[in-house]
Amino acid sequence: MKPLYKRVLFKLSGEGLMGDKSFGMSPEVLHSLAGQIKSIHKSGVDVCIVVGGGNIFRGAKEAAKGMNRTVADQVGMLATLMNALCLQNALENQGVEVRVLSGLGVPQVCENYMYRKALRHLEKKRVIIFAGGTGNPYFTTDTGAVLRASEMQCEAVLKATQVDGVYTADPKKDKNAKRIKEISYDEVIQRQLGVMDLTAVSLAKENNMPILVFCQQEDKSMEKVIQGKGTFTIIKN
Repeated sequence: MKPLYKRVLFKLSGEGLMGDKSFGMSPEVLHSLAGQIKSIHKSGVDVCIVVGGGNIFRGAKEAAKGMNRTVADQVGMLATLMNALCLQNALENQGVEVRVLSGLGVPQVCENYMYRKALRHLEKKRVIIFAGGTGNPYFTTDTGAVLRASEMQCEAVLKATQVDGVYTADPKKDKNAKRIKEISYDEVIQRQLGVMDLTAVSLAKENNMPILVFCQQEDKSMEKVIQGKGTFTIIKN
């Protein structure tokens, strides 16, 4: 493996953990993701991870149904913590040293996020999973991912989704939608392309953080994208 980057943050889809289930997470998917992360980490890449919580709970969606937005987002942040712990266990089963750091204070379960502590874990060549978002409501896991990637001085955010890149429209709704190979932050924002929260895209632009969007379900997709292979879209200046 010849990775393009030496330190990255993978933003994984919570929905992508379900596999063929309608809820929760698939042990087979967790095992596959852990295997890819192990291979990437073994190649010398510092790996940070943020996992969404959409397989368990989506705060914004529930808020739209009338639930208090702050409470809904707090439940969503707890969902990301559940996914992070399961992924941590899958990685440890494959012999990978990993730590979960949470933006929410849950000290009985994992470490609270601290900037210098996180950097120290990377120096010790541990994989880090950031959970609990930013610890604040009204911020998506996309924004939390770009924030943590910027703090950890990552070279890129690799965002796994249900599709293989950024499209001109939703490919699940519009059969004429075309995939875009490369696009600027400004164009994503101006066209309001829904692949990522626009606050996250703005933060990535401000910190000149490239975002590579790829399909989580594709075979070995994480290993391919970090080598610049496979199908993906890159968002950059």
